[in-house]
Amino acid sequence: MQCVRAIAFTAMATACSSNKGMAVLQKIKKLFSPAPVRSEATIVPAAETSYVIKALTIRDIDRLLRLNLRCFRQGENYTKHTFNYLLTQPQSLGLMAETPSGDMAGFVLLMNNPDGAAHITTVGVAPEHRRRGIARKLIEELENLLSTKSVSTIVLEVRVGNLPAQYLYKEAGYTIVKRMTRYYHNGEDGFLMMKSLA
Repeated sequence: MQCVRAIAFTAMATACSSNKGMAVLQKIKKLFSPAPVRSEATIVPAAETSYVIKALTIRDIDRLLRLNLRCFRQGENYTKHTFNYLLTQPQSLGLMAETPSGDMAGFVLLMNNPDGAAHITTVGVAPEHRRRGIARKLIEELENLLSTKSVSTIVLEVRVGNLPAQYLYKEAGYTIVKRMTRYYHNGEDGFLMMKSLA
């Protein structure tokens, strides 16, 4: 790997006499540099506040994208294209938790299938607002909305190694029904979890 880095940087050094060349060099350097590791120890909890659960719409996409990048590692977070799709489909539902100052503290998105099953696609809570029951409240509100839409079952996926999320979902009544081998981008297995609303 060191040899490959040296070759790439040497080859690019001669081509980088302009600003454009420097930009290319920076892109190549990022390819060979390890991704920064997010340290939970550096997160300062937000001041105690209240949260309002509101509908998540396409107008919120920029705030949603920013929070999504803070909630998930690279390779785990959704793209703008994916969020655009989820927020504009008639069978989708999205909710957010917002502080009185207008900050988005959490979100949940779901696709409602015509067969009476729904799929929670993503749940995220800002690191500084975690451990306050926000994800649980978002899921409860989502389930209340689904009770009026003839949905009998909700499914979701969770990483095998994400024990806090598994605990949250189990406490909310979800059960592991299947282990999915190498389900996630980095090769980690996932659990399919399900809850009956009937």
